Formats: sequence, structure tokens, C-alpha cells
Amino acid sequence: MIGKLLRDPLAHFLIAGAAIWGILALADDPVDPAERTITLSREQQAGLALGFERTMGRPPTDAELDAQIERWTREEVLYREALRLGLDRGDPIVRRRLAAKMDELAGAEVELAQPSEGELRKWLADNPRSFETGGVLTFEQAYFSSDDEALAALRGGKPVSEAISLPGSVEDMEEREMAQVFGTQFAEEVARLAAGPQWQGPIRSGFGWHLVRLTRREEGSVPPFAEIGDRVEADWRSRTIQARREKAYEVLRDAYRIEVE
Repeated sequence: MIGKLLRDPLAHFLIAGAAIWGILALADDPVDPAERTITLSREQQAGLALGFERTMGRPPTDAELDAQIERWTREEVLYREALRLGLDRGDPIVRRRLAAKMDELAGAEVELAQPSEGELRKWLADNPRSFETGGVLTFEQAYFSSDDEALAALRGGKPVSEAISLPGSVEDMEEREMAQVFGTQFAEEVARLAAGPQWQGPIRSGFGWHLVRLTRREEGSVPPFAEIGDRVEADWRSRTIQARREKAYEVLRDAYRIEVE
């Protein structure tokens, strides 16, 4: 019975917890009350309410917000005790989650921001292709696993694609659909190409590198702001968050010397 109990992960957890409290009780130095205080600010409560609203499509009731607060408190207590036990060290899952949390912090202000209509109209004017409808592109693409191979094929004049499960010829594809198939970066760069008989590139996708021959472009139109205001705001928010995350990362990375052995 005792052997079975000692093999139980929950027993290990409780024993470790008891050890923590025992150490705290026997320590000569008194525990700083601030270290054992958990504070949930009004801003954090607003964030919990906003997260609920985005998931459920409505604001939480008082009881639902209380439940969110209790869930947050439980997570915070367990999180702090996990740090005391050093469970964050050497765990790739925790490492990724903490890195993701840093990304979230960089974009947190934008998550709650409410841009003015003027800001959103300017965003639409600066990024019309993101909201264009009806425009289609017809093109051929040749795939290569590296940009060097793509450049060599471009210089040769008659590129032959490496094997890949992507269409070699695409007819009347919208940029949005192209982004779903090849990736956003590829779609944006192809949309900027001039139509003509020449091969262009290399252009990167989520698969590798491509040479592209854009044979036909049919321009679309941008709907009035009144019809797509919500889409414009969503695009502004997601792209601004991403830009802030990248900027924050660059600032933090510059503080380190990276050595790859």
C-alpha cells in the first residue's frame, strides 16, 4: 500500500507541498507577506471579462466573472508554487508557454485599444489590397527547396520545378485564397508583381522558394469603409500586435550575445 502511494504523482505533489510549508515554518527569516499576497487588479479583471466576451459573444454575468476570477486565482497559486519547486526549469512546454506569454505582453495594450474611425480609415487607405474583393491572378509557379537553386533556375531561363504537391498553374485565384494555399508572404509578393511573360522571384512560401510567372491580373475593388469597418479593425489589431511583438523581441534580443556552438 505504501509503495503504491509513493508511486502516485499526486502523493509526490502533496509531499513536496508539505515540505515547502515545513521549510517556511522552520526558516529563521520571516516570510515577507508581500511574497504570499496575490493581487488581481481592475485592469486584469477587465481582461478576464474581455476574454470571456470574445469567447462567448457576450459580457459575463457577475457569477461568471466570479468563476473566471476563481479560475485565475487557482492558476496563479499553482503557478507560484510550481516556480518554488523549480518546475519551470528544463521543461520545453513551459519554455514555449513563457515565450508565448512574453509575446502576449508585448501586444496586450493593442488588444484593449479602441482605434478611432479616422485611424481605421487611414489603415484602409494604406492597405487596400488586404480588403480588395473580386481581384484574381493567373500564374505559373516552379518550386525549389532553396533560394540558391531557384536563382540558378531563373538564370537558366527555363525553370523546372522540384516535386511538390502544389499546382504548377493557377487560374483566377483570389489573393486571400492564395494566402491559404501558399502562405501570406507569398500571396502579398505575387500580388505586387507585374504581369508579363518573364519568370520572377525567388519568392518564399511556407514550403520553400518559388519562381513565378504572372500571366494575368484582374483588378478588384475595395468595398466602402461602412461595409467592412469590423474587418479593417480586426486587421489593424492583428497586424499591429504582430509588429509590436517583433519590435519588442528585437529590443530584447539586442541585449544578448547569441553564440551557436
